[in-house]
Amino acid sequence: MALMDALRPWQIRPEQPGDEDGIDLVLRRAFSGSNAADLVRTLRRERGYDPDLSLVAVEQAGGDLIVGHVLFSPMAIVHGDAPCPAMALGPLGVMPDRQRQGIGRTLVEAGLAACRDRGLAIVLVLGDPAYYGSLGFEPAAAARIEPPHAGWSEAYQVIELLPGALRETRGVARYPAAWDDV
Repeated sequence: MALMDALRPWQIRPEQPGDEDGIDLVLRRAFSGSNAADLVRTLRRERGYDPDLSLVAVEQAGGDLIVGHVLFSPMAIVHGDAPCPAMALGPLGVMPDRQRQGIGRTLVEAGLAACRDRGLAIVLVLGDPAYYGSLGFEPAAAARIEPPHAGWSEAYQVIELLPGALRETRGVARYPAAWDDV
């Protein structure tokens, strides 16, 4: 899956072996620290990690320079004894000098399409409601999904990738332990 547009100097593709340092650099610069990069390194070792759902934006002028990254990783929505599988979107990072060029949006759209192609039905994200709302996300509270931390309520959102997936779903979002320090 390589998405290329003749007007864009970059393409979107799944993470490949050897991309780790480039992804680290993007996340460290985009988030001014190491938390996001450390999270991705930890999630790569988790059960259920799918490198095809770890997407990079690569500029091809002068080599393969990674300028953006997004990760979709397994999580659950828990209500009683029946966890409902879902995916966490994040982190999403773009090099500061490449932001506002559509890279992040294209990464998210490609990742959502890849999740949909795998039959994954629900994706949750903590982020700017205006930005993610423009991509089809809605407040998670409206879908009866509580964030794992009360402070996330205003910016916690969900998207239904398969029609009807949210109809019977409700509960508290639960992330793997790797997310605890984020």
